[in-house]
Amino acid sequence: MSERQRVQPDGVSQLDEIAEVKIVVPHSMPMVSLLGQEDRFLKIIEGEFGCRIVARGNEIEIRGEPGETEECTRLFEELIELLEEGLVITPENIGIAIDMIKKGEEIRPTEVFKEAVLTASAKIIRPKTLGQKRYVELMRKSTIVFSIGPAGTGKTYLALAYAVQCLMDRKVGRLILTRPAVEAGEKLGFLPGDLYQKVDPYLRPLYDALYEMLGVEKFGRMIEQGTIEVAPLAFMRGRTLNDSFILLDEAQNTSPEQMKMFLTRLGFGSRAVITGDITQIDLPKEVSSGLMLVRDILSDIDGVSFAYLDARDVVRHKIVQQIVEAYKAYGSKGRGPGARDG
Repeated sequence: MSERQRVQPDGVSQLDEIAEVKIVVPHSMPMVSLLGQEDRFLKIIEGEFGCRIVARGNEIEIRGEPGETEECTRLFEELIELLEEGLVITPENIGIAIDMIKKGEEIRPTEVFKEAVLTASAKIIRPKTLGQKRYVELMRKSTIVFSIGPAGTGKTYLALAYAVQCLMDRKVGRLILTRPAVEAGEKLGFLPGDLYQKVDPYLRPLYDALYEMLGVEKFGRMIEQGTIEVAPLAFMRGRTLNDSFILLDEAQNTSPEQMKMFLTRLGFGSRAVITGDITQIDLPKEVSSGLMLVRDILSDIDGVSFAYLDARDVVRHKIVQQIVEAYKAYGSKGRGPGARDG
């Protein structure tokens, strides 16, 4: 049981200008894990809240305007619970927790960070944002999930992690990964080799993620055994895919006909995740994106879900969030990338 205590001094009410709260941290918890090396985490928190925070021994005193003090206290309680669960605090999850608390989200930050997508490997993979958690929940309950969002939001990575977990749990017998072979500025015809070799660079991000999750040797064995199959979308035509987890990546570059072809490959005991970024369509201007069209066609079908991720779910460098937002604002004016967002 946690030794943590929350104390409201006598004579201080929510109507007062200043509130004080004292949090007693369990003696078994090193304060450096909560406050960071050289108080790095504490400085981040002080920069986000208008509170004075003083740490003495295993106690943290918070003093400030009642609303800010309340939010800051909730943050420390969440961070302490994360540490009690054996998780690690990082500047990234502190920032996400602060954002959730300030926005008054119904779900607690701890519930997001405790969620595990992949546990059947050396590395446990978890969602890092509220949007990612909701995405994972949709994958667990739906037969087909469309994940739409900008670069860096974890669309493909989380889908791969969940697919690997399903494979390890024997919920499916094989994992099929596919992408449309659409050039983003390059021409396939000028690349050496057969079609597999030509599309290999486009599938490389999927390989990299699976190497991390499974290890190079295990991934190689599963490829040889056919447990994992990686193929261009064109090779899906005419097949019926039973007992499989199928991931279609970069789906914004499918035509409506290709999207229909892919979706009708789904067989018994199978599920599919389709990911894409509708602000990065590389199709010719006269060709519509199958991913954009499918939202209007399938939105009312049971078992089909749509997960929308945005800049708040970007888990790369913080500047990537700002880049995503800048391109979105630019595209909304009908200029350049993003103008086809519709």
